[in-house]
Amino acid sequence: MALSAKSTSRLAAIDAVRGFVMIIMALDHTRDFFHYSAMHFSPTDLTQTTPVLFFTRWITHFCLPVFMFAAGMGAFLFGQRNRTKGQLSWFLFTRGIWFVFLELVVMQFSYDFTFSSQLVFLLLILWIFGVCMMMLSVLVYIPVRLLAGLSIGAIMLHNLLDSIKASSFGAGAWAWKLIHEPGIFTVAGRPVLTIYPILPWVAVMSAGYCFGQIFLLEKPARRRIMVRLGLAMTCAFVVLRAINKYSDPFPWTHQKSAIFTVLSFLNCTKYPGSLDFLLMTLGPAILLLAYFDSLDFKDANPLIVFGRVPLFYFVLHFYLIHAFEVLAGFLRYGSSAAHFIFNPPPAMLGPEVFPPDFGYSLLVTYGVWLLVLVALYPVCRWFAKFKATHRDWWLSYL
Repeated sequence: MALSAKSTSRLAAIDAVRGFVMIIMALDHTRDFFHYSAMHFSPTDLTQTTPVLFFTRWITHFCLPVFMFAAGMGAFLFGQRNRTKGQLSWFLFTRGIWFVFLELVVMQFSYDFTFSSQLVFLLLILWIFGVCMMMLSVLVYIPVRLLAGLSIGAIMLHNLLDSIKASSFGAGAWAWKLIHEPGIFTVAGRPVLTIYPILPWVAVMSAGYCFGQIFLLEKPARRRIMVRLGLAMTCAFVVLRAINKYSDPFPWTHQKSAIFTVLSFLNCTKYPGSLDFLLMTLGPAILLLAYFDSLDFKDANPLIVFGRVPLFYFVLHFYLIHAFEVLAGFLRYGSSAAHFIFNPPPAMLGPEVFPPDFGYSLLVTYGVWLLVLVALYPVCRWFAKFKATHRDWWLSYL
């Protein structure tokens, strides 16, 4: 079944959800580079955080699951546009290679602003996107119903592997760190950090691919399915988290106050994404998708603008945030900032060269975040218009 002429309006809801998480993603990365606490402790450390700081981080937990799920939906709908399975597979494989290249070459400099070989080499979002896309290029040959079952099974059962530690594999520990356990391994003498193991993220992407079929239905039918599924997943999170047994390796506990007990309940494991974490994020995200599907968006809406050029936005926003950090450093510390500012911040495993008082208030962090969005909007809107009016093959890789 091919997409109808009305399909472009259906895709607006997906663009809007993706744009929403692009916007809040920039908040998390701005916090990494600017907020004082990011230099010293995790915002989800309940012994040191505040509710406002916790939720500043927690809301951004929705980003990667939604990115992965939406990428799967996008892949399915891309394949519906009069393309063979082979063409879809080749596109996913080559785009995955492109994403890995961007992570290894373009993004590393945005994190570091230096070419030092002594720093930890970071395998972050574009890395896991690229690897999962290459895997999906093979998985698309599996019948959709079977793939849906395998994807759901992997999401539900991968926490059974939590007790298996990379150290038990000896020299092959690096492979397990790529597959399931975040950690650092060494390549050619340089430390490499992977925080997004392949499981369960490839399962989330393939589940999104299967879910894409829903967008072939008429609006009332697909919205009904999305509302029911979103509510079911959200309720499943509450029940499983309350039981507090299997679905997350770190159970919640009673804290010093009711609000901190709630924070503990919501403090699910992202690395790798536990069953609780994925239900907590994807359930509400699907409900939001159903809501957005009922709206008519203008092309100038920031959700649509940012959602239509996610890769372009992603690369630019990291460089811009880091550039703002450098500018702020020189404004605050003068020429002495040159001795430390051209390094990744401590939150991204930068060297211990930053002044003890480095960092800014949460209010400043939010201000910089808004400044980043304002600066990126006209550039992204221009590129979104360019993509809409040009059909060059390379644009599908951006």
